[in-house]
Amino acid sequence: MQNKTRSLELLSPAKNLECGISAINHGADSVYIGGPGFGARKEAGNPLQDIEQLIKHAHLYKAKVFLAINTLLFDHEIDKANQLIHDAYNIGADAVIIQDMGLLETNLPPIPIHASTQLDNRTVEKVQFLERVGFDQVVLARELNLDQIKEISSKTNVRLEYFIHGALCVCYSGQCYMSAAINGRSANRGECGQPCRLKYSLKNQRGKVLEKNKHLLSLKDLNLTDHLYDLIKAGITSFKIEGRLKDKDYVSNVTSHYRKALDEIINKHENLTKDSSGMITGNFDSEPEKSFNRGFTSYFINGRQKGIWNIDTPKSMGEKIGRIISVKKDHFTIDSKKAIHNGDGICFFSREKELIGAKINKVDANKIYPNQIKAFYAGANIYRNFDHDFIQSLKKDNTSRKIPVDIQLNEVDERFTGTISDQDGIETSYIAENIEHSPATNGEVAFMQIKQQLSKMGNTPFLPENIRINLEKKWFFPSKDLNGLRRTLTERHQENRLINYHNKTIHFSVNNIPFPEDHKDFTNNIINNKAKAFYERHGVKNIDWGFEKQAVINDVTVMTTKHCILDQQNLCLKKNPKVKEQLPLTLFNEKDTYTLEFDCKNCEMTVHKNKTESNV
Repeated sequence: MQNKTRSLELLSPAKNLECGISAINHGADSVYIGGPGFGARKEAGNPLQDIEQLIKHAHLYKAKVFLAINTLLFDHEIDKANQLIHDAYNIGADAVIIQDMGLLETNLPPIPIHASTQLDNRTVEKVQFLERVGFDQVVLARELNLDQIKEISSKTNVRLEYFIHGALCVCYSGQCYMSAAINGRSANRGECGQPCRLKYSLKNQRGKVLEKNKHLLSLKDLNLTDHLYDLIKAGITSFKIEGRLKDKDYVSNVTSHYRKALDEIINKHENLTKDSSGMITGNFDSEPEKSFNRGFTSYFINGRQKGIWNIDTPKSMGEKIGRIISVKKDHFTIDSKKAIHNGDGICFFSREKELIGAKINKVDANKIYPNQIKAFYAGANIYRNFDHDFIQSLKKDNTSRKIPVDIQLNEVDERFTGTISDQDGIETSYIAENIEHSPATNGEVAFMQIKQQLSKMGNTPFLPENIRINLEKKWFFPSKDLNGLRRTLTERHQENRLINYHNKTIHFSVNNIPFPEDHKDFTNNIINNKAKAFYERHGVKNIDWGFEKQAVINDVTVMTTKHCILDQQNLCLKKNPKVKEQLPLTLFNEKDTYTLEFDCKNCEMTVHKNKTESNV
């Protein structure tokens, strides 16, 4: 690894103000959040007043807030989106995340621009282009492995961001048109209907059904806890948690988990630092497997692997807690090393591979009494998707974020000055003009009282580490006066920290850096005239309108993915050439039919929506 000091960013999602504040309090260096419109999660919009409040809370800790404006825009929306960027800049947002290049043809404020993963950032040439155009940070495609990340990092200087946890889109981000083709709900405009999570059947060219009613496009959730240091060495600077639709408990739990994991790495390497200030205090023990998950995978970080999908359910399964030994009339016996509690929610797959849920009414040693016993059978694996005790611990979570400070009380000619200084070198002083004081009858007791009162920082963002009292005489101060001095001092230091926070400013300059390709079809996602002008200026010719701009499209490739159904079934064409005799494969349910095609050279699968909707 390079010896140069590197600052690492833990980037957490925020559905709303409450989630954002909780993310900061649990250790996020930055938070990304949707505004009043144009975010890739349409259901997760927020008023600017809430975002401004979140920004002020974040900036106390030198943490950042990014506004997601990462949908494609029609012509009539460009000016409104541009105004939103100006509004974000005016309230102190640290960056905006965009997908639509039309915004780069507008008059932008000097705010850093991040390239959304929706821009399909998976090649050296694409990331080099984005850097030279003026992007300050690029969110890489989730499908990249460590070697590919290293190559991009070695040939660029832009900050690189990478997803480390959460739900996985089966298609390359920004390149999925499945939802739009089925029901007009465009994933590129924040309206994805998630058809990839539905059940499908699979048949070969002879009509033989190979899989029936399985979730063949539904992936497990990402968890790269064990690969953080590898990603750091590969060149990743920003570590992103997915989940702008997740609730506060999820955000708190997962953020806390990765804060601890990154801190453990940072503490072992002098050249690594975190991107914000403060230390996390509290008694909460994070456990990501207890939050929503479809099972975990490391995806392609170390190359292609088995078990990246969960074909039996797209629902949260939680953690595996044991296996059923026997089943009786009203209970079952379990082989488990986990502590199981009344009120826990459990699930298992029936013999027919349907996910069945139940609630635990009573636990008697290894005997479990659920609210229903139907379909339970010996040998079934039991998962806990609701841990009653863990949820209660979340409700009692007293985690807070504190900035270590030194406090001084100094006297010069009976004028008393309180001073507070912190780890970022910010110092605030306050002269207590009218503080009452009188000679102390017991100097040692008076000294301890002063120290005790000045250290009571309670719900403030500060944690006193050192208190120095430099008095010319032994004075006694009333508690109310010491408390007043402390309150004024901490309030002014909070204000001082905000004043001393300086947003990064970048003035975007129009240029004509050549785009890596001189022609692009509808997958370039151009649906407004400014985006068209952008690509023309960068050398792209014969531009097609994006999917959302064209009339209803049928008979078209709606998905390109690294996920390969053949490989997951041990039928890789490179290893089993005879499998070609079964092609093409057809994916279908009662509503839609798709042809699967396999590009072995690029190790990709494409999903092609057929003209006919019949699956007969």
